[in-house]
Amino acid sequence: MTFTQRPGRILTIKSATTEMLLALGVGDAIIGTAYPDGPAPEPWTAQAAAIPVLAEKVPSHEVVLEAEPDLVLAGWESNFSAEGAGERADLEKLGVRTLVAPSACKTAPYAPKPLTFDTVFDEIELVGSIVDRSPEAATLVAQQRAALAAITPDDRGLTALWFSSGSDTPYVGGGTGAPQLIMSTAGLTNIGDSIDDAWGPMSWEGVAEADPDVIVLVDSPWNSAEKKKSLLADGAVTKELRAVRSGSYVVVPFPATEAGVRTVAAAAQVAADLSALEVAPR
Repeated sequence: MTFTQRPGRILTIKSATTEMLLALGVGDAIIGTAYPDGPAPEPWTAQAAAIPVLAEKVPSHEVVLEAEPDLVLAGWESNFSAEGAGERADLEKLGVRTLVAPSACKTAPYAPKPLTFDTVFDEIELVGSIVDRSPEAATLVAQQRAALAAITPDDRGLTALWFSSGSDTPYVGGGTGAPQLIMSTAGLTNIGDSIDDAWGPMSWEGVAEADPDVIVLVDSPWNSAEKKKSLLADGAVTKELRAVRSGSYVVVPFPATEAGVRTVAAAAQVAADLSALEVAPR
């Protein structure tokens, strides 16, 4: 794709794309957002809250066209469909440029398997070049590399479940995406690393067999960490998990679980929380 000028009217889908633009200093170009995953952290909280939410989930094709964007920056490939924001080829014909966050690509050969911090940093620089903020992107990447180098991973050899959603069948962090990258950086061994995807289903029986030392809970407005704790405590299988019995939980806000400008901070937070967590010996 070639961009001959900086997009001036950008519609974002998913919080990670909004926060990417805010971190690069081009929040004024965002005309609206859709599918927000939760509030943005400081220093972007107020600016993000002021952006019009055009749809709580994936925006329809009509909503996108009514907003008259010159770029739709999406967090998932699936955001672009006939039932959603529209097919990318159709939008391009109407003069609306489209971009999927490279870290979220599913199509070979673009899909990052596994995701690395170099992929995340490359994405920051790519988006920076598109919005004419390459110096700001370079500065941001340098800051993030320094923060990454400052993380001290837990050295106890702990295993962990990344519990994203689900009840009868848990949807967990797999072995190729942001959950795996965050956990491994923090010093955790992911019991779901055999799943060849960023996220995927896993049986509770499989979780019980692995019996992880720690459970990472994804906190979202629609499925809070406290709700997940209650589910785990009440389940016939899950209540016997050693992590549930000892309350060995680490909580991560949903917007930080998808690759972007918060990935390093999420890894640092998990590592810091682990350092304060007493885990029962096996």
